[in-house]
Amino acid sequence: MEDNINYRSKRIWGMNAVVFVTGLVSLLTDLSSEMIVPVLPLFLTTVLHVQVTSIGLLEGIAESTASILKLFSGWFSDKLGKRKPLMVFGYGLSNLIKPLFALSTSFSQVLAIRFIDRFGKGMRGAPRDALIADSTSKEERGKAFGFHRAMDTLGAAIGPFVAFFVLSSFHENYRLIFWISSIPGIIAVLLLIFFLKEKKKTNIEEEIFGKQTRPKISFKGLDRRFILFTFIATLFAIGNSSDAFLILRAQDVGMNSALIPLAYFAFNIVYTLFSIPAGILSDRLGRRPIIVTGYLIFALIYLGFGLITKSLWVWGLFILYGLYYATTEGVQKAYIADLVPEGKRGTAIGTFNALTGIAALPASLLAGFLWETFGPASTFAVSSGFAALSAILMVLLRV
Repeated sequence: MEDNINYRSKRIWGMNAVVFVTGLVSLLTDLSSEMIVPVLPLFLTTVLHVQVTSIGLLEGIAESTASILKLFSGWFSDKLGKRKPLMVFGYGLSNLIKPLFALSTSFSQVLAIRFIDRFGKGMRGAPRDALIADSTSKEERGKAFGFHRAMDTLGAAIGPFVAFFVLSSFHENYRLIFWISSIPGIIAVLLLIFFLKEKKKTNIEEEIFGKQTRPKISFKGLDRRFILFTFIATLFAIGNSSDAFLILRAQDVGMNSALIPLAYFAFNIVYTLFSIPAGILSDRLGRRPIIVTGYLIFALIYLGFGLITKSLWVWGLFILYGLYYATTEGVQKAYIADLVPEGKRGTAIGTFNALTGIAALPASLLAGFLWETFGPASTFAVSSGFAALSAILMVLLRV
């Protein structure tokens, strides 16, 4: 049931001020991050000569760390009744550590930096999503999460474009990209500190938590549909390996290294353009049909990545990949917020992210193993199968 809350607040360009500022911070942070993401696998394989299985291990550990920490940060933000302090810590940690990739000379150093970066992401993610949910009504929540994903992804689109420019102009100087990434990251943290205004809340700790004194994965008192959806999303996550494998596949079929960030740019532009429409559509038609559509799109994309033999196809598949993200990322968060009351949203989002995040480690390890043992096609075929099964379960179980 929707809590009796006054959602009227200051607006910036017609958007809730909290949502707008949070979106701007995410834009700058993702600009910084996505300068690194499409080139890091290339840096690892061509400069540090790391094996694909090791990249799977790195990405699995990194993403699992981020998601599991969202369990703690979501729970803790509920307990505090405040979201902003954890957001400042998380964004600050990630944006200060990422430039150190430029100094790394070994796989273990890259692993440590990536771990700390994802630690920061884990600390900020659930409180941020809970703050957006707290600040909006159910009728505009899909639009709000869609706006946030659009801003986040606009930054993620600009980042690879900058990386493409640097790689083209400075003879594939990966380390220079890592240094430049610090600029938008620092600006993001300053905006968060000085411009995000969080309303003070009444302490509702005893009402919500009772004697609970530590975070834990728990479905107690939560809607049956939330429980089923979480387990289906976790099944989907087992087949959803790191995007690093898409980048390596692009290189595997002959795409020039400097062009890969540009393909990633195209993916993020599509993601940006369709995030708000997908969120609005979910407000009108319901979240479930949009999420099922996203899962089916993913299944087709990964099947395609397994079958392609020429780099030209990579462009079309990355564009479709943007549609998958637009129809799932923000819509899933809005769906969770619909199913869970305000006082438990941080914990629920944390539980959801913890379970799907735990799956990220076996997902990337499995992808790396299949790649090395049976070839790239097997990696993408298995992922496609998991996505199709998840979509079918969403329909059959009426989640």
